[in-house]
Amino acid sequence: MLCLLGLFTALTIVSLTALGLWQLERRTWKLHLIDEIAQRVHAAPIDAPGPSQWPRVGQGGYSYRRVHASGQYLNDRETLVRAVTRLGGGYWVLTPLLTEQGYTILVNRGFVPSDRRDLATRKDGLIGGHIVVGGLLRMPEPNGAFLHANDAAAERWYSRDVAAIAEARQQSPIAPYFIDADATPIAGGLPVGGLTVIDLPNNHLVYALTWFTLALTGAVAVGIAVRSEWRSHHRS
Repeated sequence: MLCLLGLFTALTIVSLTALGLWQLERRTWKLHLIDEIAQRVHAAPIDAPGPSQWPRVGQGGYSYRRVHASGQYLNDRETLVRAVTRLGGGYWVLTPLLTEQGYTILVNRGFVPSDRRDLATRKDGLIGGHIVVGGLLRMPEPNGAFLHANDAAAERWYSRDVAAIAEARQQSPIAPYFIDADATPIAGGLPVGGLTVIDLPNNHLVYALTWFTLALTGAVAVGIAVRSEWRSHHRS
């Protein structure tokens, strides 16, 4: 029985140590990702990927890249997505941008407070005609947010789900990403752009230390048990 207990404890210690090492590997990966995204954000802007590049966009390397695109806003087809920002609660205004090439890019023009969600209350901020939009390329947020599913029929949107919004607004073809627009002067001051928050938590070192501590605790407990058993055996 003691041998089985010892074997189980040894396997547990090995598993905990392996988890700690895995978290260290994850920390290295996360630090590399943070550095990579910082480089993209501060790099010179590129043209927003067109249809020939769309298959590669989902493979990584495009998130938070600075891009620009030109076309015309379809203001009557905007979508309001619930948002909580440093300016308070309200909505993101997502407006389709019809490009000269005939495809659409969804643009998050920025934030509006709840009492300005109605398009009629911010007509000054509507932009007609040809426009060049600059911002950060973002990947879609499918299926809604935590505890809230998007409901297209009821016009309740909790995440920036490009495919679902495109279907609801009958926009096709549409890019498999959206653009978070930069902060630019807008008549009437709304929507407020440039509110992208880049937050990549990196708690892997804490997790690794936790696993290593548990493994060390187990090892110390085994050592105490073995020492106690050895003393008991030699006394008898």
